[in-house]
Amino acid sequence: MQWVMGTESTPPPVFDAAFKARLTELFAWRRDVRRFRTDPVPPALIDRLLDLAVLAPSVGNAQPWRFVSVESAARRAAIIADFERANEEAARLYRDEQAALYARLKLAGLKTAPVHLAVFCDETVAQGSGLGRQTMPETLRYSVVGAIQTLWLAARAHGIGMGWVSILHPERINGTLEVAPEWFFVAYLCLGYPEEEHLDPELERHGWQRRTGEGRNLLRR
Repeated sequence: MQWVMGTESTPPPVFDAAFKARLTELFAWRRDVRRFRTDPVPPALIDRLLDLAVLAPSVGNAQPWRFVSVESAARRAAIIADFERANEEAARLYRDEQAALYARLKLAGLKTAPVHLAVFCDETVAQGSGLGRQTMPETLRYSVVGAIQTLWLAARAHGIGMGWVSILHPERINGTLEVAPEWFFVAYLCLGYPEEEHLDPELERHGWQRRTGEGRNLLRR
């Protein structure tokens, strides 16, 4: 029996070709969902997804993510109102055909998604004792984004769709949700059972932006 750093050594799992093929499918089917059924999602399933999300890596093992379940009808209404204001502001940036196309896009599922999660970064977190973030403190926020991506994939694997709403005024979110002022707002997420399933991104399907073949943008030096 081998021991590593005081713990029993565990053989790594074997990920066979079938698993790798399914993993590729999972990555491809992870879509930004905006069209949700209103069916409730079991709270135990959301708890399970969050347990998986926090397996994500974090700088210095700081685990700076803070999840807020937005359940109050009044607070949801305030978020929706802020989205509508921000969306009107964004629409004014476009002209002619692009403006007309923007107006037709469905950019959020706030009114139908049964689960709303706001995600913050605790920028004063003591855990990790600052390791790895002295020269790049923004890695705390990157760690939160890693947890969000992990949640997105876990949700897809469990048949739950997720959408990231970015058309909001960040400075208003902390006040609306009454969270600590040192928490930095990272994302507002909608989760629920998808109304429809598509392999291609919605923005590509509706003519806004196609996925290009240069996604890697790999430079060699």
